[in-house]
Formats: sequence, C-alpha cells, structure tokens
Amino acid sequence: MTTASALASAPPASPRRSPHRRARRDWRGWAFVAPFMVVFLAVLVAPVVYALILTLFRQQLVGGTAFTGFANYAQLFQDPKFWESLGRVTLFLVVQVPIMLVLSLCAALAIDSARLHGSAFFRISIFLPYAVPGVVAALIWGFMYGNQFGLTGSINSFLGADLLQPFSSEWILASIGNIVTWEFMGYNMLIFYAALKVIPGELYEAAEIDGAGQFRIISGIKLPALRGSIVIATIFSIIGSFQLFNEPNLLKNLAPNVISSYFTPNMYAYNLSFAGQQFNYSATVAIVMGVITATIAYIVQLRGSRQEVR
Repeated sequence: MTTASALASAPPASPRRSPHRRARRDWRGWAFVAPFMVVFLAVLVAPVVYALILTLFRQQLVGGTAFTGFANYAQLFQDPKFWESLGRVTLFLVVQVPIMLVLSLCAALAIDSARLHGSAFFRISIFLPYAVPGVVAALIWGFMYGNQFGLTGSINSFLGADLLQPFSSEWILASIGNIVTWEFMGYNMLIFYAALKVIPGELYEAAEIDGAGQFRIISGIKLPALRGSIVIATIFSIIGSFQLFNEPNLLKNLAPNVISSYFTPNMYAYNLSFAGQQFNYSATVAIVMGVITATIAYIVQLRGSRQEVR
C-alpha cells in the first residue's frame, strides 16, 4: 500500500475542541425533581432541624430562653416517666406485633388456598376494619369495654361477677393491643396476600409432581416467597408500636386512673408540649424516640436483607 492510498483510507481527524469550551450541564432533570425536593425540605427536613434546635434550649422563668446544650438529653435519660413509657411500648411491641403478624399470615394463607370457599368475602371482611378511622375504632372498642354501659358490663351483669376488666391496670395494655390488632390485621394480611399472588404457578406444578403436601408447599414455597413482605410488615408494625397514641389517648377519659399522661412516649411528648408548655423538653422526647425507632427498624431491615441474600 502506497503512502497516498494509506492517507486516503485513513479516517478524517476529528476537530479539536477548544479547551475553553466546556460541556453545558443539563438542568432539566433537576426541574422534574424540584417539586419533590421543595416539599421534602419543607415538610420533613425543616421540622426535624427546628426540633433539633429546640432541644438545645430551655425556657426559664428568669431570663427567657437560654442555650443549655445537651442538658435536655441528660434530663431525659434520667427521667423515670420516659423510661416507664418506653418500657410499656416495648412490651407492647414484643407481644402484640408477633401475634398480629401470625394472625395476618394465617389469614393470607387461608385465603390464598383453593380450599377456602368465599375467599373474596373473607378478604373484604378482614380488611374492612382498616378502613375504619383509628379514632372511631378506639371509641367503638372503648364503649364495648365499658364496665357499666358497654358489652363488658352486660356480660359481667349476666354472669353475676366482674370477670372481665379490660380497663384494669393488668389488662389495659392487652385491651389496647386487641384494638390495634383488629385495626391492622387486614392491612398486613393484604401485604402477604399480594406477595402470594405473584408466586409463579410453575413452582406449584413442580411441587405437585414431586408429591409435596400442603404443609410442604407452605414451608418450601410460600414462606420463603413471603420473607420480604414479612420484613416490610414488621418494620411498619415496629414504627406503629412506638407511635402508639390515638388508642390510649382516647381511652384515657374512660380509664383515667389507669392511663396516665405519660402512658406512651408520644402521649408524654404531647402533654409536655400542649399541657405543660415545655416545648424544648417535648422536642427532646420526640427526637430520641425518632432515633430509637429508626435504629430498630434499620436493624430489622438489615437482618431481613441478609437472610434474603442467603
């Protein structure tokens, strides 16, 4: 090949870009994200930052608001009312959440099975309490728990003895747990049922060919497929347990001697703020509870992700 033919076959040299010319950034993506970022900063970030600032100050009788650093946190960690309320919701979480999730799982498995007649009716019936507002649900069960005017009082009068005492100090937490389970069992059931419906039918056909029974199908196919949804439902239930407020706050008027103003951490923060005018200390309770809730939820999510990888 001659030099002329080589030069002719060579690709044309690309024009050199001027070192002063830079690639222009495309800001159109930020235009789509901007509405969300504005709402996110205004609704979530700004209140949290403001609450953190409040925790560093304290309202004093003399001198007004004064910067105290971490004095509110030191006081909170030595506050017996806070630890009592935190222990109460922790006990509620340990007992109520597993019971609710097991009942929801059993309901989802029963509705998903082909042996249950009228599965659509049962699915709607179990999910229907979730459509009832939490305030209305607490009032309904509160009047049913009434010793003198409710269903409990009627049963005790029929039996001639005070056998049922849902508003006693020994049973009040179980009574609230019953209300929460009634409210959210259908919600968790729907999460599990949706996960069951996306399982490929080929897995069931292969299991039938291998002669697997129903219990083997549940343990070998359905439960592994539900692992992700169980983790999600557990995280939601943990957050809801630490946020327990509506039910005890509404039942407080019916059982004032049993449900105190610091029955749960959220009730404690609410009463500190709106009844005691201790906004700085109330913000401290809220921030500490937010950190505890986020930490426990993250640990559950992390352990669930590791099990899925395995």
